[in-house]
Amino acid sequence: MSDEIQARDALEQAISRYSVSDLAERWDVDSRTIESWRSKSIKNPGLIIDATFTLLEQPHDKEKRSEPDFSFIDLFAGIGGTRLGFESVGGACVFTSEWDKFAQETYRANFPPTHSITGDIREVAESEVPDHDVLIAGFPCQPFSLAGVSKKNSLGRAHGFACDTQGTLFFDIARILDAKRPSAFLLENVKNLAGHDKGRTLDVILKTLQDELGYYVDYKVIDARHFVPQHRERVFIVGFRQPTTFAWDQVLMPDGDDPLLGSILHPENGDELAEPEFTLGAKALVNSKYTLSKKLWKYLRDYAAKHREKGNGFGYSRFGPDGVARTLSARYHKDGSEVLISRGPRKNPRRLTPRECARLMGFPDSFRIPVSDTQAYRQFGNSVVVPVVQAVATAMYPHLMTVKQRAESAQVSMVV
Repeated sequence: MSDEIQARDALEQAISRYSVSDLAERWDVDSRTIESWRSKSIKNPGLIIDATFTLLEQPHDKEKRSEPDFSFIDLFAGIGGTRLGFESVGGACVFTSEWDKFAQETYRANFPPTHSITGDIREVAESEVPDHDVLIAGFPCQPFSLAGVSKKNSLGRAHGFACDTQGTLFFDIARILDAKRPSAFLLENVKNLAGHDKGRTLDVILKTLQDELGYYVDYKVIDARHFVPQHRERVFIVGFRQPTTFAWDQVLMPDGDDPLLGSILHPENGDELAEPEFTLGAKALVNSKYTLSKKLWKYLRDYAAKHREKGNGFGYSRFGPDGVARTLSARYHKDGSEVLISRGPRKNPRRLTPRECARLMGFPDSFRIPVSDTQAYRQFGNSVVVPVVQAVATAMYPHLMTVKQRAESAQVSMVV
């Protein structure tokens, strides 16, 4: 095994134990430098090998702590991208809910079995959810029906969130927040939430969180473009049980230039070990099964040409290593048309491999992919971008700890 490959293996072990940002801080380098080491040539592999193995021989800071800094529950968990972000700042997950059996399989493959994965959250009573400091959830976007609200008003009956949100999955978030009163929460949704159902959906959500449940709430649309080579805008809603000085400008963007697709693509030159089914041979060449067939490539070109004639923008998108991908969607498994990778002139393009999709979403290479390509594409297309969540969690952390400590002090005072 070459020194460079050994250095990369050692680096992956360190990243699986620490985070990229943690290693960057310890080694006084930019996070991009570490990501570059992972995907490009390492000029001094011996130094990387020595540094990583020296670090791995030391007790992890988190292992030194007898208790985590805070606890959280992971609702609509998917494959655990949000969990990774909150674990990176000292949190411990105490409850997980995810209904999809394939997502559960990936989740179990990547997290220790400290608790079982609960399926449909609608079937879980609030009393069955453990106490926690933070609730995190990436819930589906659903419209709220206002039917019956005006009638109840006319009869003088209170309705509140139990009426306004009943029948939606957000209702389950609201009822758990109401019962458990965690110090903070982070909710994530698609950008279109802001305008969904002419703005009524977001209005009901904010009204529920602020007026009905009494949380101090703010939200922002963040484009993952600064963290990964993908335009991916998502709404993040942050809430605290008490007033704080949290502000969105405390969520720090990475230094340096925004990343390009070359940073996540397989180099195909032997700089990384082959990962069968995805890459093969000594040079870890991308498996030919990801190259579009002549029939599919012709169909996509004809489809794009037809819509160009109509003045529409529908069609495939092809990128090289200097490009920035469109949003990766859960339908990527169908034809890969939103993010095709050029293989050079007169060659059919290819899809991203599942490993490249994982990298595009900010998952470390140590993240296991135990499911079929179809399921993997769906899972990463539905996931959060991990470093975005980590940045938000990092900004929330000091405010969370302040609110948590106030609550604990208040409980002690009541006992005394």
